[in-house]
Amino acid sequence: YTVWDFFPAAYNCPHEVQRIGALGDGGKWVCGLSRVQRKPDCVVYSIGINYESSFEADLLENTDYCEVWGYDFSVDDFGPQIPRSQRHRVHFAPYALGGEEKHGPNDQPKLYTLDALMRMNGHKHIDILKIDIEGWEFDTLTALIDGYVSSGRPLPFGQLQLEVHVWGKKFDEFLSWWEKLEAAGLRPFWTEPNLVYQNYNKQGNSDLAEVRILT
Repeated sequence: YTVWDFFPAAYNCPHEVQRIGALGDGGKWVCGLSRVQRKPDCVVYSIGINYESSFEADLLENTDYCEVWGYDFSVDDFGPQIPRSQRHRVHFAPYALGGEEKHGPNDQPKLYTLDALMRMNGHKHIDILKIDIEGWEFDTLTALIDGYVSSGRPLPFGQLQLEVHVWGKKFDEFLSWWEKLEAAGLRPFWTEPNLVYQNYNKQGNSDLAEVRILT
């Protein structure tokens, strides 16, 4: 058994599901791309880029108005997949996403909450939120969800494209976190183990998986 046998994607996308980006690592299965294909104020956030932007490039090609705000403190721009003709629709900053604010003059990397990034950009809603932050998704999403649930506000995104890094997590810890996501209204509709990681990992486990979630 793997952890994903106990935490399956238990919901269905009510629209079409379409692969966006690379066929392997980097691509995502998106629910209802047609819903934002011609949406004038379509907003996409991409947290964690690592110079691989096939998802963002394909999304721009398949939508009329979507713009992408990208954040990654370990690189200085999107990957080379973004064509010059679409550069006016992407925005990048070398920031990290976290559960607290740490972006003073001596803080490296600069750490921002999702709320802070949205305020900075003047956004109230994100259509598609992509997060790949190498294990920090547990603390970050916990703080995000707790803040919104305690204030009675709905979560500020419609779809979450999340890479989950299970590294070293105990079953009860992962269960508690997963149940917190579901209690907040997050509905996983697709799970895809990261086969690139699995092939290169000597233990051959499924610690990394792409999880697609609706709100």
